[in-house]
Amino acid sequence: MALLIQFKNKCKINILAISIILFSLSSAVVAQDFNVPQDGPVKIEADTLSYDNERDVYSAKGNVIIHYGGGVLTSDTAEYDRKNKLATAEGNAFLKMAEDTLAGDKIVVNVEDKTGVAYNSKAFYARNHFYIKGDKIEKTGENSYSIENPLATTCDGDDPDWQLAGSQMKVTLEGYGWVNGARFLTKGFPVLYSPLVAFPAKTKRQSGFLFPYLAYSRDKHGIDIEIPFFWAINSQMDATLYTRYMEKRGLKQGVEFRYFAGTKSFGTIYADYLEDNKSINDTFGKTQNRDWQGMHRRWSYYINHQTTFDPQFYFRTDLRRVSDSWYFRDFNSHNYYLTNYAATEKDPFRKVPFQANESLPFLESSVRLFKGWNNYNVMARISSVDNFTTTNNEGTLQRYPEIIFTGIKQRVFSTPVYLEFEGNYDYFYRGEGQKGHYLDFAPTLSLPIAVSKYAKIVPQIKLRELYWNRDDSGANSENRSGDRTIYNAGVSASSRLSRVYNVNIQNWEKLRHEIKPEIFYSYIPEIRLNNLPNYLPRNYTLLDSFLPDDILNANELQQQNAVAWALTNTLTARVKSTNDERRYLEILRFKLFQFYDINESRRDFRNSTMESRPLSDLGMEIDFKPHPYVSFHARNRYSPYNGWKEMNYDLNLRDWRGDRLIFGYRYTLDSIEEINADLRAVITDHLTGRFVIRLDRFNNRTVETTVGLFYSKQCWGVGVDYTRTHDDENVMLKISLAGLGMLGI
Repeated sequence: MALLIQFKNKCKINILAISIILFSLSSAVVAQDFNVPQDGPVKIEADTLSYDNERDVYSAKGNVIIHYGGGVLTSDTAEYDRKNKLATAEGNAFLKMAEDTLAGDKIVVNVEDKTGVAYNSKAFYARNHFYIKGDKIEKTGENSYSIENPLATTCDGDDPDWQLAGSQMKVTLEGYGWVNGARFLTKGFPVLYSPLVAFPAKTKRQSGFLFPYLAYSRDKHGIDIEIPFFWAINSQMDATLYTRYMEKRGLKQGVEFRYFAGTKSFGTIYADYLEDNKSINDTFGKTQNRDWQGMHRRWSYYINHQTTFDPQFYFRTDLRRVSDSWYFRDFNSHNYYLTNYAATEKDPFRKVPFQANESLPFLESSVRLFKGWNNYNVMARISSVDNFTTTNNEGTLQRYPEIIFTGIKQRVFSTPVYLEFEGNYDYFYRGEGQKGHYLDFAPTLSLPIAVSKYAKIVPQIKLRELYWNRDDSGANSENRSGDRTIYNAGVSASSRLSRVYNVNIQNWEKLRHEIKPEIFYSYIPEIRLNNLPNYLPRNYTLLDSFLPDDILNANELQQQNAVAWALTNTLTARVKSTNDERRYLEILRFKLFQFYDINESRRDFRNSTMESRPLSDLGMEIDFKPHPYVSFHARNRYSPYNGWKEMNYDLNLRDWRGDRLIFGYRYTLDSIEEINADLRAVITDHLTGRFVIRLDRFNNRTVETTVGLFYSKQCWGVGVDYTRTHDDENVMLKISLAGLGMLGI
């Protein structure tokens, strides 16, 4: 019987293969231990050194040190046979190469053919913190090894908590290894046994099974088993096959395919399919409900590809689709998208930018082609949105396609005037409602004027030409097409005032406080509203005025006569590090902004039940990071007439022990109120606890509660998590062995 299990590190393109019963790293250790350069210089130091001219042998005794290109060999006694290129060290023999070491009673090295043997030896491989013992470790060829009675572990000390053992092991680098009588030991006691184990001993990726996912949920899935298989197709392609059996739902098949076509082109393709046999009758929120009886075909796919022809010319796809709006609500505890979520794109093969759970409001897919020049750029894009907050996605606007042309702000000849422009074409499509073509072009002229070293005024004017053409069944001769010319004139004034304080608090030398007041005025003449299609991007294109995006909050197409203000305070510290280097840390950024609608203030409400509301929401942004262990962020909007409309808080606390608290609060008037907290507490040096709670206050339910404990030692760990959701509960046992990975059951 032979057993081969493979592990895959998806953070790197090269994948480390390690047998669960015995090790593949030992071959790499031995390969370095005996890698003596054939013609490298050899230097011998000892208390006494003699030379036998007839045998051409150096003999050394007492504190022997042999230096050569690959490392340092020390022992009590040693001989170096120059004729046969053979070095023999005995008595506390110890070989050190970089951070790796080999110790034994006797070490013999043949410099010429790179073979050798170590007796009663122990090796340490620093890269993976692996210790390997053997009665005899022999390098039988340039890439082949033999070890008698091997023992391997990542545990420090003479009495390791676990070891991987065997009676005999033979390894061929870039080939395979075989172990007879393989055993997994805990404190010297065997708990797993296999008479024969095969494992890959290649530095390249290897095909094999990955750690399985084992779970049980009483109401949702029943017995839940997923067994991934990794397939190393070639040096530039690999695939992972996911077979998942859910007792209450059926068999779900998935595949992930990754490819790397040089440095310019790479991508990931994932797809899964399930014939769901579970009958379901439930409700999500206050508007969505389902009554599923019989089998439902359910699927998802993810296609991420990028080809970069040059730094300003690339093609990219981000296709993310699911069969139904309930998909991530049913599989919110374990799915491919959760596993591969990444907040940044540092890893080209781990680019899922959304949290795939029941809180996901929509999913957007896009294909884009971008080409840039020094002063211009153009982007062609196709965009599609799946709206999970509605029962029918037919009313959601899609862009098939969108073309955006942008001219970067630049000086007009040698004048002080600057020109920039933007233009775009969209075809807005939806299954139900108005749809059609939209085109606009908008050049902008501006004249920056420095009033003094403290203030700057920028008058500017924009001319926007737009055209539309409807092709839905509701269009007629009067409203099928039309055009508009919109003028937008404005001026902005800003200043920067700052002061530097000598503080000398801990490693803060100086503290700089800067105040940046800004005021904006924007004017758009009256716009004819007749025969306008309702798919026009009113909230960001037609009113794309000189008010900053974070201030402008228009929600209908209308003329504009508005004044806006913004006030930004920043605190920046100059920090002195331990090596006397200086760096700057922005401790606090606090911004307030709002606009005042002059036309609204002048409107006559004497014969109306409505009241004048010229003030927009007051926007507030706070970024506070006084210490590497503390950060706080807030994004809020307050209505002078209705109170708080949006509140978003994020707090992150941690300390030197490893304790951590992540707290988030989300509130949107009449739609969202969520509280999320994730606490990790270090109880003792070896025991940590975890508490997670996610509350949906708007729908009055607890989304998730998780309580867990994890006990860890230097080379292993074991823990348990109990999770309860609004529709299920489960218990997970976690076992971790340093160097081998973690298994969750």
